[in-house]
Amino acid sequence: MQEMFAGIAERLKALRDIMDISPKEIADYIGISEEDYLEHEKGENDFSFTFLFKASQCLGVDITDILTGESPKLSVYTVVRKNKGLPIERRAGFDYQNLAYLFKAREIETFLVTAKYDSNLENEPIALSQHVGQEFDYVLGGSLKVKINDSIEILNQGDTIYYDSGNGHGMIAIGGEDCKFLAVVTNEKRGNK
Repeated sequence: MQEMFAGIAERLKALRDIMDISPKEIADYIGISEEDYLEHEKGENDFSFTFLFKASQCLGVDITDILTGESPKLSVYTVVRKNKGLPIERRAGFDYQNLAYLFKAREIETFLVTAKYDSNLENEPIALSQHVGQEFDYVLGGSLKVKINDSIEILNQGDTIYYDSGNGHGMIAIGGEDCKFLAVVTNEKRGNK
């Protein structure tokens, strides 16, 4: 795992240098301090999904470039077989599979997400994140407690939610089991925020 962090950190620094973007500029875009950003770039901090998503937007590259060092090449269509999405395990309690990582110039990001049930989180405040664009989540199984700003929604299998992801949003699995959902996120590029 540490080797994976080091590879992501190296690619992040190289891309930032190539794009001639200062650490402060990318940190401001992501919404963290410059010091915190530089710790990520040195591989000293774990990478959240939101961090990677915003960094890819700021750098004008595909998130796949940062994660794997390879650019998507397909432009007509792509097929990803069951359980073969690009795994992104960048947030505690959540497993993401990018379902279209081989398609270049994606206008949306599609993820199969598993929110792991943790009874300790049910009565704790839900951590919120923000990023430009919009998001659509469709619950495939289990139950999801979603917080958008100060509003709480409980979603069950077959329920959906669509929101402006520039608002604070976060979610946890509830009901004693993991929750699996499809997340579709618009992919705003740098300069289009």
